[in-house]
Amino acid sequence: MRILALTLDLDDTLWPVLPALERADHAVDAWLQQHHPDVARAWPVPAMRELRAKVAVDRPDLAHDFSTQRQLTLEHAFASCGIASAPVDTLWEIYFAARNSVEFYPDSLAALARLNARWPIASLTNGNADLERVGIHKHFDHHVSARNTGAAKPDPRIFLAAAKLLGVAPENILHIGDDAQLDVVGAREAGMRTAWINRHRLPWPANLGDAPDLDLPDMTALAHWLETRHPTA
Repeated sequence: MRILALTLDLDDTLWPVLPALERADHAVDAWLQQHHPDVARAWPVPAMRELRAKVAVDRPDLAHDFSTQRQLTLEHAFASCGIASAPVDTLWEIYFAARNSVEFYPDSLAALARLNARWPIASLTNGNADLERVGIHKHFDHHVSARNTGAAKPDPRIFLAAAKLLGVAPENILHIGDDAQLDVVGAREAGMRTAWINRHRLPWPANLGDAPDLDLPDMTALAHWLETRHPTA
């Protein structure tokens, strides 16, 4: 395994995403309660989440674009209350700021700095995390998102888009992520090597085919493995 570059998932690999999403939903709800109480009463957080799920089903063409899904959800919520022009920009900024206020796993930042000191890294995500807002953009050479690529993991196209930006053949790229299917199977289908950050030490799902090249408990273990096996990039 000759590794010349890395691609790295963000949500649930470097930080747990659910707490950030919870904060974001409740920040939007708090603003609605203050400025549009009728909308807040009609669409409390659970109902707004159900509406977003319906938008996702109704708009399969937006499966790769979580941001637009959420913006359409807000428009629908306001329209149902007889308000034709929803303050989407204001609400999106509230949501986006909270969504990018993440709490890193204890091992993430130090390991990320170690990795970027030796290898070029492209972030590769289906979500809408913003590297600058999160504060880790200096560790990445490229940012590849499903929204900008038009394809979401496990579609090989998003992985190949990252390989093209990195200027490295897929077989010389190690993709790192927490999701067995989205990250490991997707990267494998694109011809990349794979590292599964398996924090809960789960067994590899037999129905997903070959196990990943690396099955590791955290980012520190990954950095150690790479530095030991590849003393120079």
